[in-house]
Amino acid sequence: MKEFVLLGLSENQGVQKIYFVVFLLFYTLTVAGNLLIVLTVMSSRDLNSPMYFLLCHLSFVDVCFSSVTAPQIISGSLAENNTISFAGCIGQLFGVHFFGCTEVFILTAMAYDRYVAICRPLRYPALMSRRRCGRMVGVSWAGGFLHAALQTLPTALLPFCGPNQVAHYFCDVHPLLQLACADTRAEGLAAVANSGVISLSCFLVLVTSYVVILVSLRGRTLAGWRKALSTCGSHVTVVILYLGPSTFVYIRPSGDLSEDRSVALFYTVITPMLNPFIYTLRNREVRGAMRKLCRRKVGSGNGKG
Repeated sequence: MKEFVLLGLSENQGVQKIYFVVFLLFYTLTVAGNLLIVLTVMSSRDLNSPMYFLLCHLSFVDVCFSSVTAPQIISGSLAENNTISFAGCIGQLFGVHFFGCTEVFILTAMAYDRYVAICRPLRYPALMSRRRCGRMVGVSWAGGFLHAALQTLPTALLPFCGPNQVAHYFCDVHPLLQLACADTRAEGLAAVANSGVISLSCFLVLVTSYVVILVSLRGRTLAGWRKALSTCGSHVTVVILYLGPSTFVYIRPSGDLSEDRSVALFYTVITPMLNPFIYTLRNREVRGAMRKLCRRKVGSGNGKG
């Protein structure tokens, strides 16, 4: 098999043109918004806490994750046959799971950061030192790489000799398993055990951490509740939007791929686009740092002029 045909979200040409405009807008907002957060955190002396260090990595991962799938959707919306080479398909499969799993682990690290900040404030500098944050990010990237390799290698070694139409808008494990000319039950169960268990276990860990945070807030003043919840609200929103749909897709065996396509839009396209808005609209420090960065850029531009 030299190439696959991605069926996309719709076979209607009129609808495909609408998808082209919508996803081009989404992708532009995703890249611009997340890169703005990366530049803001890196250039601001005020945003040097572990929370913003992790947020910077999350935004960078969002750009990479979206770039694995969105350009293919955008270009495929204007093509009669949205084809992708076998090597390109396997590379896309690896990229989706590499950046997707890395994002899951970084979200988990951010939840741990919030837990320590609220429940162990006196030990926060020791528990969330720069070195420890660096190790957590390094483990997140390494874990994402290992997960992607375990998902990609067994799929790439399968024989593909029949239909080449992938019932999805990107190459993923379940759609490719349905095209293999072999018994793929073992690979399907391994995919569920790998992706599904990671998504579900991290989701449960995150939910548990916020339950512990809420319990620890008993007896605090209303101002304390508001401060704690304001720092956690953005993260909870992102976790629900990202891990909820991804857990639904990967925790169950191959089933109705039309449902998978619709649900996958949330964690591959929509959530990476919304992350900059979620974190900036609820965070005064980030908004202030962005305004300073923009004024600095405008001032330097006027100076050159």
